[in-house]
Amino acid sequence: MSTTTRSAIIIGGGISGPVTATALHRAGIDATVFEAYPGPAYGIGANLALAPNGVAALDLVGAGDPVRAKAVPVSHSTMSVNSKQFPLPGLVDIEPLRVIDRSDLHEILHDTAVAAGVRFEYDKRLVEVEEHAGGVTAIFADGSSATADVLIGADGIRSTVRTLVDPNAPGPTYLRMLGFGAYTDAPLDLEPETMTFAFGKRAYYLYWAMPDGRVAWGANLPTEQYYSLTEARAVSAEQWLRTLRATYADDLPGRQLAEATTAAQLQVIGALHVMPRVPHWHRGRMALTGDAIHAPSNTSGQGASLAIESGIELARCLRDIDNPATAFATYEALRRPRVEGVAARVARMNQTKAAGPVARMAMQVMMPIMFKRMNPEKMLGGEQRFRIDWDTTVRPAAVNA
Repeated sequence: MSTTTRSAIIIGGGISGPVTATALHRAGIDATVFEAYPGPAYGIGANLALAPNGVAALDLVGAGDPVRAKAVPVSHSTMSVNSKQFPLPGLVDIEPLRVIDRSDLHEILHDTAVAAGVRFEYDKRLVEVEEHAGGVTAIFADGSSATADVLIGADGIRSTVRTLVDPNAPGPTYLRMLGFGAYTDAPLDLEPETMTFAFGKRAYYLYWAMPDGRVAWGANLPTEQYYSLTEARAVSAEQWLRTLRATYADDLPGRQLAEATTAAQLQVIGALHVMPRVPHWHRGRMALTGDAIHAPSNTSGQGASLAIESGIELARCLRDIDNPATAFATYEALRRPRVEGVAARVARMNQTKAAGPVARMAMQVMMPIMFKRMNPEKMLGGEQRFRIDWDTTVRPAAVNA
């Protein structure tokens, strides 16, 4: 089916924005990305995981191999409770998980999009949208505007577009944890391509070996006090390190990791969030994608991968379905069950990250039994083996547009 959608405004230049724009260009739809920050998002955040389904989706926009070249493969994983290790059963005959610096991923996605013909404009903070016959106009804080056939909100958990689609839309839920990451020179003898998920005495952390001999680790620090990213980074790295060293003092190798981390190495990620169920994904000529509508916990290992998939599926729907409202409704029908299924799987897992002493002892007793009974294919196969068929025509879903 030939679409009448010829142009798109993408709000947000993080992960889902450039992917959506690149996929739209592949679909024959001109897309421009408008980013509120003054330049590409390089040098921000720590690292993130890309599941096999996410890397496969990146292949469709030409970014899969550049990501494989930069990322660290993780073929095995273990769980540690009170410093006791339990190997985790995994899927067979599937590409490994990939861990990549967020800044490296942003750079790859930006450069891939530019090579495909996507334009980026910076210092463009969206303040208003005007819908009119045949199009939509975005108005920015600097007084400039842009008009296109559709507008896509890929502007993250604090999405402005989400509030324009639905003023009553829920915002992100704080998980009562702060995130930190670092690459250290801790003298640990670790198995290559193996990630360990550790439940320490006071807090959860994870770690893995880097090919260059360093050790990467991430910490989830429980705290009732909310810190925005700006507030968290206003606290000195030395002060955060003192807190982390006290938190992991009784854990192995948590203590070594915290002690080996320097202030220059510490990356402050800030408050960790999830998105609750968003009732409305689209309205008129506006639609949402990525973290703006589905930001599962980092426990899922699927946040970035689902955002990538959704951007590509949205492009397919706009490519094949003539009416934007019907295309958006079909996109929601395709994606909502999948992303909400992942969110449901990990909802209870977040509570274990701050498990108390009794709960940790119970976990240590139950882990061998749980893993023996675990069916990785049943639990994760559908998530990680999912592949988008770009060449198949999308048919309008039987839903109200």
